Amino acid sequence: MLNHRLTRRVALGGAMAATLAPAARAQELTKASIALLRLSSSGPVFIAQEKGWFREAGVDLTLKDFTAAAQVPLAIVSGDADFGTTAFTAGFYNLAAKGGLKVIAAQSAERPGFQLNVIAVTKQAWDAGVRSIKDLAGKRVAMTTAGSSMHYSIEILARKYGVDAKTIIMVPLQSLPNMAAAFKGGQVDAASFPITTYRQVESEAGGHIIAYVGDEEPWQLGAVFTSPKTIAERRPLVEKFLVGYRRGAAAYNQAFGKRENGKLVPGPNYDEMIALLSVALKQPPERVAQGLPFIDPEGRLDVGDIYKQVAFWQASGQVAKDADAKSFVDLSFVAGHFNVPK
Repeated sequence: MLNHRLTRRVALGGAMAATLAPAARAQELTKASIALLRLSSSGPVFIAQEKGWFREAGVDLTLKDFTAAAQVPLAIVSGDADFGTTAFTAGFYNLAAKGGLKVIAAQSAERPGFQLNVIAVTKQAWDAGVRSIKDLAGKRVAMTTAGSSMHYSIEILARKYGVDAKTIIMVPLQSLPNMAAAFKGGQVDAASFPITTYRQVESEAGGHIIAYVGDEEPWQLGAVFTSPKTIAERRPLVEKFLVGYRRGAAAYNQAFGKRENGKLVPGPNYDEMIALLSVALKQPPERVAQGLPFIDPEGRLDVGDIYKQVAFWQASGQVAKDADAKSFVDLSFVAGHFNVPK
């Protein structure tokens, strides 16, 4: 009888422990949030969230969607989100230089063979002889905003081909839908587009790509970042978050990271990953596959290129002269960053 009672107690205790375990594990999770755009460049976050890798690392992560790159760092500075991931802009660098942001890992990058962003011309401009970057002098070129990654792409390609960027009429239109409408309506001659946006515009109104940015001028397009306060007061959270993020980046790179002759060579997990991103981005898989950027599998940054971007925006008067990239790029969370200035 005693053995029976003991066995029953053990069984009840085990059942109770099993019941309480999920609650205990939930209590151990640290709540956090990330600000991002619903773009393929945020792929590692979507993948890690769907696969449960942030929770396995101890983070209960909430995703906060925004519609413009400029909004994401502002969410960190204001305290509306703990982490952010988006493209670098002049505005980002100004906020970072004032002590509001710290870069902690890489997001997307322009690389040869990765057809992410393009410079395209309208059918009318093409027919009029605008066939290359050198032909953009005196032409109207659409972008979202001054200081954006699209603006930077136009500038660095103009510099490469010896075109004075001051002769290009930059037309800031605030949003991709506005850019698409202007392109289709002939109010501009060219535009700096994400490839997925351009393909939609092309199907409706025609056009011609004159440059793939990554093939022409590779650069560190985006990053993962947080606030200095979060690093100082919640460093274990940052470390846990990056465990999940880097698992997502590795899975993304395994699926989409190989190119041969400019064409994607699907990895062994391609079908699962493209389906996951299709749901996250609310786009058909074939559309998602048209615009998959390079993302380093370990979250390593091209640090020297960040310094180069800051210097460019300083020279153009859009970033303060006293901005120092070294002060807002934290290399302590990820090993093996590239091109680190001495």
